[in-house]
Amino acid sequence: MKDDMPTSANDKDANMWGMFVHLGIMAGYVVPVAGLLAPILIWQLKKDEYPIVDQHGKVVVNWILSSLIYIAISIPLMLIVVGVFLAAAVGIASVVFAIIGGLKANSGEVWPYPGSIAFFK
Repeated sequence: MKDDMPTSANDKDANMWGMFVHLGIMAGYVVPVAGLLAPILIWQLKKDEYPIVDQHGKVVVNWILSSLIYIAISIPLMLIVVGVFLAAAVGIASVVFAIIGGLKANSGEVWPYPGSIAFFK
């Protein structure tokens, strides 16, 4: 969104909910499985009210599914130590990507996570 364009309260609310979708991933670090459920629930509840939340939800769910695949691949690779580093990288990327995605969502931008497989477009 450009700085010279006035933003309505509706746009600010949509951006806020988009940010919550991204930051919902980190709920899993507080309550197990909440990192999977919170973003999906927010996305499903708000996507009809705010179309941009639908775009953010797809980005986040694509990352959740991709990260689960990457973790599944890393488990057998832990036998040769490489999987430990892959699992750690996925964990760090999940936090960093959620923060970046949340900040960009709050400013009205949809940011696709790098390395994410596009299951939903």
